Amino acid sequence: MIRRREFITLIGGAAVTWPVAARAQQTMPRVAVIMVHRDTDRLGQGRLQAFVAAFENLGWRTGHNVQIDVRWAAGSAERMRQIAAEFVALKPDVIVASGTPAVDALKRARSSIPVVFAGVQEPVEQGFIASMAHPGGNITGFTLGDFPIVGKSIDLLKAMEPGLKRVGLMYNPETYGFYDAYLARFQAEARWPMELVRLAVRVPSDIDVAIKKFSTQPNGGVAVLVDAFNTINQATIREALERHPMPHVVPWRLFVESGGLMSYGPDVDAVFAQSAGYVDRILKGTSPADLPAQDPTKYEFVINLKAAKALGLVVPSTLVAIADEVIE
Repeated sequence: MIRRREFITLIGGAAVTWPVAARAQQTMPRVAVIMVHRDTDRLGQGRLQAFVAAFENLGWRTGHNVQIDVRWAAGSAERMRQIAAEFVALKPDVIVASGTPAVDALKRARSSIPVVFAGVQEPVEQGFIASMAHPGGNITGFTLGDFPIVGKSIDLLKAMEPGLKRVGLMYNPETYGFYDAYLARFQAEARWPMELVRLAVRVPSDIDVAIKKFSTQPNGGVAVLVDAFNTINQATIREALERHPMPHVVPWRLFVESGGLMSYGPDVDAVFAQSAGYVDRILKGTSPADLPAQDPTKYEFVINLKAAKALGLVVPSTLVAIADEVIE
């Protein structure tokens, strides 16, 4: 196994290519990895480490029997598309891609290179695969859950603050435009006796502006949606919510450990670890078309009691009972 310090040294650059000597071995399989994060991002480092560790457990050793190329997109949709084009030209044996723009670019390239996505939402709705059970092409992988996870987040927010009348859904419409259609569906269903508001954020400076504007009316709460842009800008989101306090729920446990109120979402490290299994099977001859796409099997719900107290909220015992962790 790679020790953590050695691992971070290896993956710390914006672009990582494993040993030159390995490249000389023409028969050595080549795996390309597109990460949506910054190379210094703790979450991104952890997810890549989860992939590499699982891959090594299957018998693959970087520089010995496989070559791995890693590129970091730093949350930029344009950078994801550039990396995708670079990897198509490189012609690796398998591409592991996180981030909708990267998978979209790989799909549009009409390449036959097998693609395993790690953490992409609604792959059928977005046209990446024919169905979850039968992907039908060269793309398959592991999602971050289907859109009803957003409904669950809203339910948790309402349970935390029964007086809630407005929920702002934060996402970047330039990279996750399919949320627009789902928001319209939610509003049409009228499942919740409250107003659902689209909080569009395209650049970091939009975050404080959107939260500040939304906070000017009472009885509101924010649901930060799974989105590469939001993931990269967690600190900015947390700072904005500290300046304009409101009940909120986010997808990331780390956010709550750092002082946020609630998180609900999949274990993304596990998603990346699972993707290593599909890469292994593809390198051994299985077609991506024969590997069903899968939703997460593990979700985590975390509450921070100190944050709740600061917001003047009394955490219901029902929420405490179902939480995976309650931070005192």
